[in-house]
Amino acid sequence: MPNPIHRYAIHGTCSLVLIFVVYTEAPAQFLINLNGGNVNMTLSSGTAGGQLINVGSTTASLTYWRPIVLSKITVSTVCIGQSFNLQVVATSATAGVAQTAVSLINGNPAMDFIRDIPRTGSLYATCILQYTASATFDQGNSAELSNDVHTVTYTFQSQ
Repeated sequence: MPNPIHRYAIHGTCSLVLIFVVYTEAPAQFLINLNGGNVNMTLSSGTAGGQLINVGSTTASLTYWRPIVLSKITVSTVCIGQSFNLQVVATSATAGVAQTAVSLINGNPAMDFIRDIPRTGSLYATCILQYTASATFDQGNSAELSNDVHTVTYTFQSQ
C-alpha cells in the first residue's frame, strides 16, 4: 500500500506572477515599484490526511515614494480557477502602517495593505512582501487541478 504522504504531498504547487498597477489622481502624484520579479512557490510536503506545510517567500519588495496627500496601498489578485490559498503581508514597512495578512482570493475587491502613508518624511519608503501559500489535501493538487497563477495588483491611492 503506497504511503499517503508521498502520494499526495509531491503535487501541491502554487505559482505566482506579480504585476503592479499605479492609480493616479494627478500625473506623478503616486509612484510605486515592484522589486524582485515573479515569485514561484511549491507546496511539496505535509502530513497524511492533514495540511500541506505552508511555503513562504520574501524575495519581492515594494518601493513607494512620498505622496502629496495621506495615502494607502491596496492589493488584489486575479487567479482564474484558484484552488489553493495565498496570503501576503507587508513586513518592515518604513512608512505607513502595514495591515494584517491579506488573503488573496480571485474576484475579491482590493484590500488595504499599507495605510496612513504620510506626505512628509523620507522621499521614499520600502516594504518586504511576505507571501504564504497553503493548501489542505482536500483541496486537491496541481497535478489534477493545474497550478494557481496569480496576477497580484498593488494600487497606490489617496486615503
